[in-house]
Amino acid sequence: MTAPLCVEVTRGELVESTHRVALCVVDADGREIYAAGDVEMPVYLRSTAKPFIAAAAIEAGAREVFGLDQREIAVMAASHVGEPMHVEAVRSILRKIGMDVSDLQCGTHPPYDDASAKALLLAGERPTALHNNCSGKHAGILALCKLVGADPATYLSAQNPAQRRILELCARLSDEDPQTWPLGVDGCGIPVYATTLRKAARSFARFASLSEILDSDARALRVVRDAMVAHPEYVAGTGQFDTELMRAGRGAIAAKAGAEGVHGVAAITRGYGYVSKVIDGGSRGRGPSTVAVLRRIGVLDERQCAELERFARPAVYNRAGEVVGEVRAIV
Repeated sequence: MTAPLCVEVTRGELVESTHRVALCVVDADGREIYAAGDVEMPVYLRSTAKPFIAAAAIEAGAREVFGLDQREIAVMAASHVGEPMHVEAVRSILRKIGMDVSDLQCGTHPPYDDASAKALLLAGERPTALHNNCSGKHAGILALCKLVGADPATYLSAQNPAQRRILELCARLSDEDPQTWPLGVDGCGIPVYATTLRKAARSFARFASLSEILDSDARALRVVRDAMVAHPEYVAGTGQFDTELMRAGRGAIAAKAGAEGVHGVAAITRGYGYVSKVIDGGSRGRGPSTVAVLRRIGVLDERQCAELERFARPAVYNRAGEVVGEVRAIV
């Protein structure tokens, strides 16, 4: 086991704080390309697993039966920030499957996008479950319930047939048994599984290469991957890290962040899978570590890294807006 990657937070000339990041990169055959820290520790993938959850609905026929477009499929794999485009895409999915916002059990919070939250407030409106960053995923799971005849009222249960199909697909991607997985409850209420960083990286390598998996899984993953790459702003939001990382990748990268500092990247042309975990859960370690590692392994070139500089070395500001430090990865 190697030491975790270190992300330093500076103030003036001193390192004020550090985040340690465990990560693993494997190729399409499962060979380790790069690793740091304990890659055998179990990690809840949280929202990083959303592309696979969306793929379960696509595999069951959601695109064809309900006429879903790429933007709607992308938002099913999203942790969106509640911009109007996100809200409308989720509302459209619900309309197409014959369900309503009241059927979403993800809970409610204000939009993470400041402008959208302010606009909602100025309009005298309250946020709904549509603004929840996981609402697209939940709409996709409701679509899956409709397709497999599962009870939509119990879709949060791990015993619901829709959730069983989701967990079985995720398990196939990482060569595991869904019956033995540690399961928790995600922030939005659905079952969340834990797997090792090495196996999670294998899942993302398969998402990249579409090899060594069932044909039906590969077809569904391709649909989700193509939607994410075509419309990255629906996966995250305007100016968000995953949005800009996929844009910089120019069709060669699909990326998905998760809570507690988890991140997954499918490097499509190379067939690499990358998954990382900021051990203390701090999200500010995610951008610098991901950009640094993708640069080191040749997935990002100098021009792409320059485009991502504000995520690779984000500035630390004081209350007056002056730059007083930075966040940087030590690779």
